[in-house]
Amino acid sequence: MELTNQTTVSEFFLVGLTDDPELQPLIFSLFLSMYLVTILGNLLIILAVTSDAHLHTPMYFFLSNLSFNDICASTTTIPKMLVNIQTQDQSISYTGCLSQVSFVLIFGGLENCLLAVMAYDRYVAICHPLRYMVIMNPRHCVLLALLSLLITTVNALPHSLMALQLSFCRDLEIPHFFCELAQVIRLSCSDTLINFLLMHLGTSLFAGIPLSGIVFSYTQIVSSILRIPSVGGRYKAFSTCGSHFLVVSLFYGTGLGVYLSSAVSDSFIKNAVASMMYIVIPQMLNPFIYSLRNKEMKESLTHLITGKPSLL
Repeated sequence: MELTNQTTVSEFFLVGLTDDPELQPLIFSLFLSMYLVTILGNLLIILAVTSDAHLHTPMYFFLSNLSFNDICASTTTIPKMLVNIQTQDQSISYTGCLSQVSFVLIFGGLENCLLAVMAYDRYVAICHPLRYMVIMNPRHCVLLALLSLLITTVNALPHSLMALQLSFCRDLEIPHFFCELAQVIRLSCSDTLINFLLMHLGTSLFAGIPLSGIVFSYTQIVSSILRIPSVGGRYKAFSTCGSHFLVVSLFYGTGLGVYLSSAVSDSFIKNAVASMMYIVIPQMLNPFIYSLRNKEMKESLTHLITGKPSLL
């Protein structure tokens, strides 16, 4: 393969989910609908939390941060795909591609950290209720959110800097609908051993550590709930963390699906669909999970949309 220096690479080409022109309108409509639902749903969550004084609690503060992150994560990938389909132009600039890689890493990692912080919040609320407002004070909550952002940015930085050093061959087609780090590294003609080692190490640490924290939190939560004597008390305690548990299951379940798909299949279409389940579906479904299973959120959203108090 003919080598070309990375400074001469001006653009990559995103293959997308399919090159069948008959399916392009369907894919465009599907992704546009999912993007609009994601933006509207998460925006409503943010507006409900900010406008309702009853929701000015640590749990809803982190939920609004998660919703904002979901909006950013979806906006990083979907609009460019929609533009490419509409213009029949699969190109993405070199700068735009590496920027997309960085933002996908940042917002994907931030979702991971925020879910761990939300699990910690539920752990303190259920296992240490008398100290909850002392431990989860506003200053502490803001620091946890900023620390999550700092950690994910520091994690994304070395990957981005390493990608800038890569040289690429003439084949610049990315078999995906967005610039994924692993796919960009595979296009390189450079020695990518360090890049792949760094990528797998980062994934193991920044997925494993938050997941371990979530597992520990829920182990303690279940242990505390089982010690509650009344059935009603147990149900109430479980209901406060049920939505979060569903969101965690959706996020890590789709993430595991992406990992297994890339490990056992060489089909770029299957891998792209698996990544769509990870990078698009959880962000779209999170608002529904929290609003449909949470009475306070349903009441606030009803009041926000209709201007009338909910009768729920």
